[in-house]
Amino acid sequence: MAFSNFKTIGEVIKAFQVTYTESNFISEVKFNIPDYFREDLELMMRDAVIDNSEFAICENLIYPVLKEVWKTYRNHFLLWSHQSLNYDEKLSGFPEYILAKRSPLGKVVFDKPYFILIEAKQDNFETGWAQCLAEMIAAQRLNGEYQIVIFGIVSNGATWQFGKLEGEIFTRNITPCTIYELDKLFAVVNFIFQHCEAQLNTLVAA
Repeated sequence: MAFSNFKTIGEVIKAFQVTYTESNFISEVKFNIPDYFREDLELMMRDAVIDNSEFAICENLIYPVLKEVWKTYRNHFLLWSHQSLNYDEKLSGFPEYILAKRSPLGKVVFDKPYFILIEAKQDNFETGWAQCLAEMIAAQRLNGEYQIVIFGIVSNGATWQFGKLEGEIFTRNITPCTIYELDKLFAVVNFIFQHCEAQLNTLVAA
């Protein structure tokens, strides 16, 4: 079953026996947004067609934010776009974006652990989270012995929602962020990247 076959988060919870909880676990780590980014985003939101499809949402609103934060962490991570993620016949597909460990063999190698999975949806957050959680479960199982927290993001470009999978417990952050609060959004995404870096450093030291 492909990730896209899951339509409700309840389906995924029941199928894989994951416990669902909600809390505000997200913190903020200040990120200095370059002026050119602010100016370009303002221009795009004012003059461009940015949300007519999930592809447009990815290219114009989600990826630019992720890429800007990723630059700070690029020595440790690669940000993959529409990369195949396959665990078994029930858990397979192509997440919009995956943050994965940078392989010592080079940037062409898709390595694990997988830390963040991002799903873009045109206002259907229920289906978005169903697919994103299935992807998070696949990543967790592919990691095997690596006991790390997997983060998930579902966004329609304007609103960003966050979740994490820790063991058999999935927690969805209660409060979303919006792209209209750019400093806060970047601070939250930076918090997640920083948390991932800390986990990776712990794995390397173990």
